[in-house]
Amino acid sequence: MKLPSTDDHFLLRTSVARRLYHEHAATLPIIDFHSHLDPVALAADKAFRDLSELWIEPDQYKHRAMRLLGVPERVITGGASPREKFDHWAAAVPQTAGNPLFHWSALELLRVFGVRDLLSPANAAEVWDAAGAQLRRPSHRAQALLASARVELVCTSDRWLDDLAAHRALAASAYSVRVLPSLRADDALAIDDPGYSGWLDALAGSTGVVVRDLDGLLHALSLRLDHFASLGCVLADHGVDVFDYRPATATAAAAGLKRVLARQAVTPEESRDFRSFLLAHLGEAYAKRGWVLQLHLGAQRRTSSRLRRLVGGAGGFATIGGPADIAALCRYLDDLELKEALPRTILYSLNPADFPSLAAVTGSFAEDGVRSKVQFGPAWWFNDQAHGIRLHLDTLAHIGLLSTFVGMTTDSRSLLSMVRHEYFRRLLCDYLGEQARAGTLPDDVEFLAGLVRALSYENARTWLPLPTSVSSS
Repeated sequence: MKLPSTDDHFLLRTSVARRLYHEHAATLPIIDFHSHLDPVALAADKAFRDLSELWIEPDQYKHRAMRLLGVPERVITGGASPREKFDHWAAAVPQTAGNPLFHWSALELLRVFGVRDLLSPANAAEVWDAAGAQLRRPSHRAQALLASARVELVCTSDRWLDDLAAHRALAASAYSVRVLPSLRADDALAIDDPGYSGWLDALAGSTGVVVRDLDGLLHALSLRLDHFASLGCVLADHGVDVFDYRPATATAAAAGLKRVLARQAVTPEESRDFRSFLLAHLGEAYAKRGWVLQLHLGAQRRTSSRLRRLVGGAGGFATIGGPADIAALCRYLDDLELKEALPRTILYSLNPADFPSLAAVTGSFAEDGVRSKVQFGPAWWFNDQAHGIRLHLDTLAHIGLLSTFVGMTTDSRSLLSMVRHEYFRRLLCDYLGEQARAGTLPDDVEFLAGLVRALSYENARTWLPLPTSVSSS
C-alpha cells in the first residue's frame, strides 16, 4: 500500500508550499529546545538491541494508542518480549488512521530504515528483521541517529537532583550535536507530595546543605541552579496543571515548609502559598541567570489510579485539563516584571481554548529590543497534530506576531521523533501556501521563505540565550 507520507509532496497542497518546503525548510538544521531524550543513552552512544527498544518502549503516544485498542498492559509496558510488543504495535498501526501516529510512524520508518509500506501484521516480520540488521550498524547508534536528522542542538529535561554526568561527558566529547540540560523544576514545588521530606533529604545529600528552613532551601536550590548553568542550561520548565498563583510572603511559605520538616501534612492554603512564593523566587533566579522560563499549563495528569500504579506518573494516560487562569498568569508575570525580573518566557497550553488568550498575552509584556519576550509556545502534546498546529499558527498570526514565533519542539522521549520537525515544517509551508493562494499573503516565495526559515530554525537560534561554551570539568 502506497502511503501519502512517502510522497515528496506530503501535506503540501500548493506549488508555493512545495517550493517553500523543498527549497528552504527541508535542509534547515533542527533546534529542539524541549525534549525528554535520555542524555545517558546519548553519552554512551547506545546501541539498540531491537526496534522495540528504540521505537516503542520510549514512546507514550504509541502506548496510549495501544491501550485504546484494548492491548494488555503486559504487552505495552510490561514483561512481554520485545518481539511481542512490536507485533502488537504493527497490528495497531493500520488502526491509527486519522491520528498523527499514522503519519509519524510511517515517516520514522521511512527516514531511518527506508521502509515505504504501511506497517502491518503482513510485513511485521520483514520490517523487524531488516531494521534489526540496520541497528547493528554504527549508523544506527544513538548519536548517529540524532546527527543524521540534522539536529544542531537538543535540550533534555533534567530534574534538580540529576548528577548531569552524562552532560559533562557530552560537553567533553567531539560529538557534533550540542546536547544541553534543561531544568524540570516541578519537584521543588511539590510540597504536598508525601515524598517531599525525603526529596529534601536527597537535596541535602546533593548540595551539602541541610534544609532546616526556607533560607536553607533557597540556598540549596541556588547551588543546583549554578550547577545546571555550568553545564550550559538556559531553560527551566514548570508543569503547572492548575495555575493558582497569588502573591505570597516568605513568612507564609516558611510556615508550610516548617510543617513538612516536622513531618506534618500541609493545608491546601499553605501549599498554594509555598508554591506561589517559590515560583516567584525561581522566576527571579532564572531572570538573574538569563534563562528562559517555560510554563506548561492545562494538563490533567491524575486520571487512572490503576495505570499510575502500573507504570508511574508519566505513563501516557494524562488528558486535557481545564482552561488556564489567565488573571493568575498575568499577575505572576506582572509581579516579576515589576521587580525587573521577568525572564524570557514560553507559554504552552494543553487546552486549545487557551490559544487566543496565550497569543494575546505575548503582546502584554515586553522589553526594549527583545522580539516577543513572552512566547506562545508550539502546539503541545495533544495539539501537535495537523489541526492543532494549523490552529496554533492561525491564532498566533491573527492575535500576536507569527514572524516572532520561536518554533517547534518534539517534547518526546524517542530519538526517532525528530521527524516531527519535518511534519511541522510541511504544515507550516502548507499554511503559508494556502494564505498565498487565498490572497491574504503575497504570492512571493522569497518573502514567504523568510518566514519559513525564521519559524523553522532562525528564531530559536537567535531568541534562545544559548551559551557560547560549556564547562566539561
